[in-house]
Amino acid sequence: MTEKLFTPLKVGAIEAKNRIVMAPLTRNRADNDTGEVNDMHVEYYRQRAGAGIIITEATQISPEGKGYLATPGIHSDAQVDAWKKVTDAVHEAGGKIVVQLWHVGRISHVSLQPDGQQPVAPSAIRADVKTFTENGFEPVSEPRALELSELPRVVADYAHATEMARKAGFDGVEVHGANGYLLDQFLKTGSNKREDAYGGSIENRARLLLEVLKAVTEAWDGDHVGLRLSPFSPANGIEDANPQETFDYVVEELNKFGLAYLHMVEGATGGSRELAEGQSLTALREKFDGVYMANNGYDRAMAIETVESGAAELVAFGRPYIANPDLAKRLEKNAPLNEGDHKTYYGGGREGFTDYPFLEEENA
Repeated sequence: MTEKLFTPLKVGAIEAKNRIVMAPLTRNRADNDTGEVNDMHVEYYRQRAGAGIIITEATQISPEGKGYLATPGIHSDAQVDAWKKVTDAVHEAGGKIVVQLWHVGRISHVSLQPDGQQPVAPSAIRADVKTFTENGFEPVSEPRALELSELPRVVADYAHATEMARKAGFDGVEVHGANGYLLDQFLKTGSNKREDAYGGSIENRARLLLEVLKAVTEAWDGDHVGLRLSPFSPANGIEDANPQETFDYVVEELNKFGLAYLHMVEGATGGSRELAEGQSLTALREKFDGVYMANNGYDRAMAIETVESGAAELVAFGRPYIANPDLAKRLEKNAPLNEGDHKTYYGGGREGFTDYPFLEEENA
């Protein structure tokens, strides 16, 4: 009997051949000046087309949205042309691929911003974290608070990036609302001290995210749109006074958009799955009408059990996909996994990017 994890699933408009998802993984190998991906990316993503769905590395919606060295964009025609080679290669290999739409907000550095400008945020509060620049890892810069008049432009940038993703041949888009980046910064009280219509109450703090989802699902129907959230994660120095209450509201509101899926970081991003008292992922899961994608520290046994039990329809794997291009096949065969080389995770060339062996090569 084939475990449900390895069976097909219709995810909105996307026909996934299995329920294993390649999670977004920042690898810092795009052209730093143009934000274009290159031939290495074509090979890297093609190799991983065995996933039911590939979610690309986080990809900025505008030059202002950039927060790390050598990350790709999806806002210029040249970037679209470069990504088209990736999507064509993945489709030729029988895969499906969506692009993760990213605005980092305050998690940036003046050296990465257009004309060396200050990064933007809901409020002028610097995060006590570092980002990856030409000098290696250095503290993020002091942000400035976005003016009320600028927010429609930010929303329009998400819609424009969605239109560009369609042109680039992607199967869908994932709005990045997690891990302490711009939309998460608006949602959470620790980073949002605004006193206008986008701050204070939960409804106000969720306003920008919901406006973005409205614009994105108007640019491409909800069947082609996913959303990533991290309700209980402290990633990038962010916290909320009452995350359960905040995300109870947010998740219920999502049902208006007919999204393809909700991608949830369960616990601390890349860390503990333990939740504080009064925090419940199950309660959030039950509020969402669509396909639920679980993520954070899953192994084969956990993933099989989670999908069999109906606790999730999809399971996303991050770091295992760095070292195992054929991860879906390895999981199905219960084959051993390659270990990743941490020194090559961020930046560099093909080493540690496209040179990890496939199962057949190892057996040969």
